[in-house]
Amino acid sequence: MPSVAYGLAKAFNLPADLAIGVILVGCCPGGTSSNVMTYLARGNTALSVACTTISTLLAPVLTPAIFYLFASQWLEINATAMFISVLQMVLLPIFVGVVIRTIFKQKVEQFSQTMPLISVIAIVLIVTAVVSVSRDRIIESGLLIFAVVALHNGLGYLIGYLASRLLKLPIADSKAVAIEVGMQNSGLGQHLPHYTLKPTLSLRCQVRYLASGTIFQARFWR
Repeated sequence: MPSVAYGLAKAFNLPADLAIGVILVGCCPGGTSSNVMTYLARGNTALSVACTTISTLLAPVLTPAIFYLFASQWLEINATAMFISVLQMVLLPIFVGVVIRTIFKQKVEQFSQTMPLISVIAIVLIVTAVVSVSRDRIIESGLLIFAVVALHNGLGYLIGYLASRLLKLPIADSKAVAIEVGMQNSGLGQHLPHYTLKPTLSLRCQVRYLASGTIFQARFWR
């Protein structure tokens, strides 16, 4: 996805801030919402969770490194600060979740059946909040950002699905891989600019968040 984002940035001759925002999202790990979307699409949820877990654990190192590789020509990047920010925003919540599950295992299992619904509602609320805050800025940015985001998102799904089918993976596994490849942790990408980059870059990630966060793409794939 970073390579696809970089290719789109060059192909469309994007302004620096727009190119950086698209590449930043491409460098983020798989989002936890991809697990919910895979579940709704009747894909292999276990595979999706495994992919998200691995990419998330590697994110503190790989996200700053890959972002520096692709975006350093547009922006001076503080890789150390980015590493610390990703560590705080990605691994810390995982650690807290593991502790809660360990201490309150029985209570957590009681809610296991309702968690997918809760997750979908949470995703809708987060997407609504993120977009509403910057509604005017998103409109002012024009159609180019929407076109690039749609292409980036769609190419991710297409590449993931076609690669899986070429490797003769089952349909359920192919759905999981496609969604995992096409859907990044845009929430992370939306927050990183506030701490390590230019705050205005988060706008590009907010549009990406809107595109990749919708539940309809998974519902129609059932």
